[in-house]
Amino acid sequence: MAQRSFPAVYMRGGTSRVVVFKKDDLPSDPALWNEIFLSCMGSPDLHGRQLDGMGGGISSLSKVCVLSPSLREDADVDYTFAQVSVNEAKVDYKGNCGNVSSAVGPFAVMAGWVKPAGNEACVRIFNTNTAKVIHAYFPVENGEPVFTGDFAIPGVSGTAAPVRLEFQQPGGAVTGKLLPTGQVCDTLKFSESESVEVSLVDAANPCVFVRAQDVGLTGAETPAQLESSGDLLKKLDLIRRMGSVKMGIAPDLETAKNSIAIPYIALVSAPSSDEMNFSMRVIASGQPHKALPLTVSLCAAVAAKIPGTVVHELAQRVTDEVQIGMPSGVLKLSAEVTTEMGQWTAVSGSFFRTARLLFAGRIFG
Repeated sequence: MAQRSFPAVYMRGGTSRVVVFKKDDLPSDPALWNEIFLSCMGSPDLHGRQLDGMGGGISSLSKVCVLSPSLREDADVDYTFAQVSVNEAKVDYKGNCGNVSSAVGPFAVMAGWVKPAGNEACVRIFNTNTAKVIHAYFPVENGEPVFTGDFAIPGVSGTAAPVRLEFQQPGGAVTGKLLPTGQVCDTLKFSESESVEVSLVDAANPCVFVRAQDVGLTGAETPAQLESSGDLLKKLDLIRRMGSVKMGIAPDLETAKNSIAIPYIALVSAPSSDEMNFSMRVIASGQPHKALPLTVSLCAAVAAKIPGTVVHELAQRVTDEVQIGMPSGVLKLSAEVTTEMGQWTAVSGSFFRTARLLFAGRIFG
């Protein structure tokens, strides 16, 4: 029997790669999408390499998005993100990916859904996973996106054209609240004698922030060093799942296993140089991230401006711009927060990425 195939585009967005589908090219029933996405990525792969698909064996290279013109007055394109597990037959739609978001605007222009005037496009993106709007700004020439330029981002070789992403009202992306428990810090108990202090924050994506030193780390560990400790990763996933229950994302620890993407868990430490305000390492879909997920970084930038959080406690010299140290360099973001009668609100968050079209054609799934 002949293999199924679907029109698709393969793009790099920030430090991720993604297979992009138009919604109309997929089955009308979303329940049929998982099988297609797993096959296209080459999952599940017990060897962790996804050799039988387009995935690259790590979470940042195992992503899919589905796009369509939006019927909303405040958006031009609807964007659904899917995180495909490498080792398991799981596809997670609960959160968004900031890196992949940088590819959405250029795709919408290439598809003719948005027709920019002048030399800069503004594409309004509605992320269906989080029900949040993102504005993407990037250069265009003769009505087509410009991918070449002299802007560099940590973790990607070479330079390209900048894509500025502005997240509008990013707080409560999944839980409906910037601080899901109402507290800037919470204590998660393993037993009567053992516990860990965390900050549970939901901006762009929900995150569990924990001090690296509280789990026996310095915060300077490389992704390879973190990956080599199976016991540590198991403990961090337990903390992540406990945070999920505490935030109301999952009803219990067992159910929390089903969500491979959210909440993320981030290890925070004091800055190691004057170039950063704090340092961070992130576990994404069970694997140490080689850079930083952008939504987690935005969430951390918001948390850095809320007194009492783990991030704020460790951060130094935070001004309008937040600079986060990571395995591949330093990431710069902006975040605006306000407080009124003790209630914190994330007004906006923004950062720069780059994107590139890799190929267009048909993918077999």
